Amino acid sequence: MADDLDQQCINTIRFLSVDMVQKANSGHPGLPLDAAPMAYVLWTRWLKYHPANPDWFDRDRFVLSAGHGSALLYSLLHLTGFELSLEDIKQFRQWGSKTPGHPERGHTPGVEVTTGPLGQGIANAVGMAIAEAQLAARYNRPGHAVIDHCTYAIVSDGDLMEGVASEACSLAGDLGLGKLICLYDQNSVTLSAGTDITFSEDVRRRFDAYGWHTIAVGDGNDLVALDAALETARAKTTRPTLILVRTHLGYGSPEQDKFKAHGSPLGEDSVRKTKQKLGWPTEPDFLVPDDALAHFRQAQRRGEQWEQAWNERMDAYAKAFPEQHAELLQVIRRELPADWDAEIPDFPADAKGMATRDASGKVMNAFVARLPTFTGGSADLDPSTMTALKGQGDFHPGAAQGADLQGTDEAGWSYAGRNVHFGVREHAMGSIVNGLAAHGGLIPFGSTFLIFSDYMRPPLRLAALMKLHVIHVFTHDSVALGEDGPTHQPVEQLANLRAIPNLLLIRPADANETAVAWRVAMETNDRPVVFALTRQKVPTLDRERCAPADGLRRGGYVLLDAADGKPELILIASGSEVGLIVAAAERLQAEGVAVRCVSMPSWALFEACSQRERDEVLPPSVGARLAVELGVPQGWERYVGPRGQMMGIDHFGASASAEVLLEKFGFTVDGVYARAKALLGR
Repeated sequence: MADDLDQQCINTIRFLSVDMVQKANSGHPGLPLDAAPMAYVLWTRWLKYHPANPDWFDRDRFVLSAGHGSALLYSLLHLTGFELSLEDIKQFRQWGSKTPGHPERGHTPGVEVTTGPLGQGIANAVGMAIAEAQLAARYNRPGHAVIDHCTYAIVSDGDLMEGVASEACSLAGDLGLGKLICLYDQNSVTLSAGTDITFSEDVRRRFDAYGWHTIAVGDGNDLVALDAALETARAKTTRPTLILVRTHLGYGSPEQDKFKAHGSPLGEDSVRKTKQKLGWPTEPDFLVPDDALAHFRQAQRRGEQWEQAWNERMDAYAKAFPEQHAELLQVIRRELPADWDAEIPDFPADAKGMATRDASGKVMNAFVARLPTFTGGSADLDPSTMTALKGQGDFHPGAAQGADLQGTDEAGWSYAGRNVHFGVREHAMGSIVNGLAAHGGLIPFGSTFLIFSDYMRPPLRLAALMKLHVIHVFTHDSVALGEDGPTHQPVEQLANLRAIPNLLLIRPADANETAVAWRVAMETNDRPVVFALTRQKVPTLDRERCAPADGLRRGGYVLLDAADGKPELILIASGSEVGLIVAAAERLQAEGVAVRCVSMPSWALFEACSQRERDEVLPPSVGARLAVELGVPQGWERYVGPRGQMMGIDHFGASASAEVLLEKFGFTVDGVYARAKALLGR
């Protein structure tokens, strides 16, 4: 089964992990004890990586979807030579350490994605596999495979219970992602019980139905079987593979197969007994035998050789295909082409205007041909969200000429299309888009109605935590979408999204603000960007009379001002309500009221301005302020101040035409005018 060195290495992983958890008196020892053999085989025999260069582009991606088993990953990273010291290992779960409770991308070298919320990691892995397939289809040429790597994940029972995993894995099977390989740690125990009372389905048959290739390994300690399973999985090029590995939670401990081993330290007595049972010295803690370390550190030499071979392939590629090589380097470096936005239109003033979703679609299709990194799609809604990339093809397995279209292993697939069809899978879409971004080489987007951002809150939050460059186009952004009624009319969603740290929400007022919003989104590469766009037409403002739309970059700007620049009243709005306050201001100005109109498309951008810059837009001396937005008032108090008011909606909508709803809810020129006059006491 395992020779002495193999067993020593596996136990080194196990007990580094156990000692981490015990020293911290916090963590999850069960998974590292049972999953160490599969991790060992993967990391020492199959996984392609270079510890000295964790960001080497053609590395295999590894996702610990079962992020609660983070000690397992940290042990592997330390042992194979990543920049993670034994002292870092000893600081597991402590303030300021490089080994937090769950893996965090950008915090610990070698961690590809932030995991812990179950199901997210496996969905991220699907996104990574899509990214590899699309980049390979775009850049590889016969004899020049410069993009050629796999995505691996270790997943748990809990991962596969989550709905997002079902959504993502269903899509992965449909797409035939043959370079996606998941090791399922099937220990049949969760945090509070055995899976017999909650998860008795036949997982293998379920994944067979998804279109995956499945392999069962009956003993998680059988290294020969694990190795053979991975070899078979690598050979299956047109279907993702799930390797079901039967393990025992907390293997070797007194708590083996008991839920108590999942999320609590074993305790000093049980740690000692576990070490004794598995033939490991009880002292010292954090033992790393020299032979084991030397064996693991061979990864450094292998990684150096792999990367060198890739560099040589890239050199040959540069000679044969210089334009593609230059473009690929730019993609890897996350650089925008100098002229990527040259075709974005300026929209002429138009009182009837257009929906900002329509403007967004025009802008996307103006730059897509110049931006090879841009890819994505919708949750079955691109005819409504206007996000179809014209002429860019669909990402889907298309058989090579003359090949069988049914998805057999002999078929040749092509994945060059940049329109990714997610199906009615909003949650998976958000998580897959995160995986696309985390992989690198792409600027991905997703799209659905704003109301369905609720289905996507976990991946939106994780995108912000990981500082991923992802873009989400949310349309139908208010009750003005009309007859579909309150189930589809967002009310609280803007406030929800604004509450997520490090997420950039932009709600543009018209077509030209939408164009600037897209420029900002492309240039912002350290956080997710979310658009809230209208279904209904909104006026395209006259920029000869109004301030330039580039003011959007500041988050809030003076759109129209009192004649002398000294307003007695400030009207503030975002999105579709900006045109409304402009019309109301014209009426008030005709009566001699000195009014300033402020467009506030992004609180986050506005808050990033200095206090002086914000005060120039909203002078502290002007207390009469009225904010107008078709959403809950929550949060607007920071901008209206103690003497201002917020005109919002603190109730659900109704089914009727947009015109009727706006009239009934008071969002008309007359309504804004009346509220403004009352605020002024006139």
